[in-house]
Amino acid sequence: MDTDLFVAWFEETARLVREERDRLTRLDAAIGDADHGTNLDRGLTEVCKALADSAPESAAEVLTTAGTTLIRRVGGASGPLYGSVFRQMGKALLTPVTLAGFSAAFEAGVVAVERLGKAALGDKTMVDALAPASRALALAVRDGVGVQEALDQAARAAAEGAKATIPMQARKGRASYLGERSIGHEDPGAASAVLFMTALATVAG
Repeated sequence: MDTDLFVAWFEETARLVREERDRLTRLDAAIGDADHGTNLDRGLTEVCKALADSAPESAAEVLTTAGTTLIRRVGGASGPLYGSVFRQMGKALLTPVTLAGFSAAFEAGVVAVERLGKAALGDKTMVDALAPASRALALAVRDGVGVQEALDQAARAAAEGAKATIPMQARKGRASYLGERSIGHEDPGAASAVLFMTALATVAG
């Protein structure tokens, strides 16, 4: 898992978010501000530009640059939340990058977003996709699974977690103001988290 892989991760995520921008915005229109797809698309475009301009020399630097850019460039809650994930990952990631080291850094990133958003599993947020992905990675490390299969498992866990938000009532964020009316809608943050995990599994292949 080298520096180029991490750059490719954000490039592929940017591509997927651009492709899914309207769906993310529709999901957000149902229970939020209707800007999640647009904001994330713009932010990831800025991330790719920042990475191209700065030519990071390590995976940790890629993550830190991406996180800082998302915080500065993305409106709404998603910029600070995703930015915190990647900045914390950048601080925690050791070189050379192993699957175990990546899993530990990813877990640190999830903990950071849980603290910032004061969110936990079941609150109908991006945590409902990120936490299962982190758990799947940790289990893969425990079981000695290879990098590709581990990332595939993480992406599947994220997708299952996002799907599980549909019947939930939101307890955090703007969606929580809707009460029972938030039930029946997939959380847009969880949906975009799936794109991040899918992109990583894709570029690792």
